[in-house]
Amino acid sequence: MLNHKKVRLKWESYWFKLFGRWRSCSLTCPVSRPHRRYVFWTWFGSFIAIAATSYLSVKTNSPLLMAPFGATSVLIFGVPESPLAQPRNLIGGNLLSALVSLTILHYLGASPWAMGLAVSTAIGMMQLTGTLHPPAGAIALVVMMTQPNWSFLIRPTLEGSLIMLSCAVVFNNLAEDRTYPKHWL
Repeated sequence: MLNHKKVRLKWESYWFKLFGRWRSCSLTCPVSRPHRRYVFWTWFGSFIAIAATSYLSVKTNSPLLMAPFGATSVLIFGVPESPLAQPRNLIGGNLLSALVSLTILHYLGASPWAMGLAVSTAIGMMQLTGTLHPPAGAIALVVMMTQPNWSFLIRPTLEGSLIMLSCAVVFNNLAEDRTYPKHWL
């Protein structure tokens, strides 16, 4: 009887801890909207970066654009001061994720568990190397779903990332109140 009571108390303690944390959270999110000028530079920079990458892709008849670059635009133009948006993270995270997922694809195929392994391993490797870039997690899925060859590392991953980075450096520094990057390495 005593053992059953301990288990019940442990279980109740777990649920209280879990839901107690939620109860202490505010129901509303504090709203901090950037100035319209900041929004304009975000809009303008991301427009130019995606349009330029797309244009170069069409003109060179080579794939330079992929969906994760949309999320990269959010970071490098919307929150350019974020550690996750810095060049080391953008280039390093994208390349590392593509390399990890191509390796897993090559050796294990594209099964559902291999997809999970590719994304989770890419995240872990980015954390270990200090190159965490959230859109790079999507690059791992792109690799597993499209099953490209090894040239995917160069085109679109490296070349597309470099175009995005170049646009971020130019357009974020045109605005008086923005500086990008905060650090290169």
